[in-house]
Amino acid sequence: MSDQPARWSQASVHPDMWLDPDDDPRDSDSVSPDGELATLQDFLKNYRITLRMKCEGLTPEQLARRSVPPSTMSLLGLLRHLAETERDWLNWISDGEPLPKLYGDPDGDFDGAVAEQAEVDAAYEALAREQAATDAALAEHPDLGVRLGKDGIAVRELLVHRIEEYARHCGHADLLRERIDGRVGQ
Repeated sequence: MSDQPARWSQASVHPDMWLDPDDDPRDSDSVSPDGELATLQDFLKNYRITLRMKCEGLTPEQLARRSVPPSTMSLLGLLRHLAETERDWLNWISDGEPLPKLYGDPDGDFDGAVAEQAEVDAAYEALAREQAATDAALAEHPDLGVRLGKDGIAVRELLVHRIEEYARHCGHADLLRERIDGRVGQ
């Protein structure tokens, strides 16, 4: 007998998918958006949805479960990490004083990811708040070539970097979720 969960998918139409197409909140069957900015925003939106999907239906204990030693990575830690990262990106493009870290020391986002419902709720709230703040700041600059902040980062570069960060962590979330309950899918 193994303590490893059996692999499974909720999808029945395409068994390698996370959900059946009619149940998938990502709008992948419609016409792709026109223009570079809209395309980048669409990819970011879909990766954000994917990350949330990988966390759905889990208990605080499951969300806080670490991958494998010595890693401190967990799904809850990823939510907290991305909230912290959104705040960092906002600081990159701001001319004002930087906002303080959400979770303190460099690994506070993962180390503080404890199995308590209040921590889970706070992580989701922080992620939504920080995403909205960065989105709002970038919405003021629809020209992707504009350079912002003291380091002069281009809006395009920041958007691509955000997509890369979410995509990479969605890959981590795939593995974490499979280890937790065996659920697989794109």
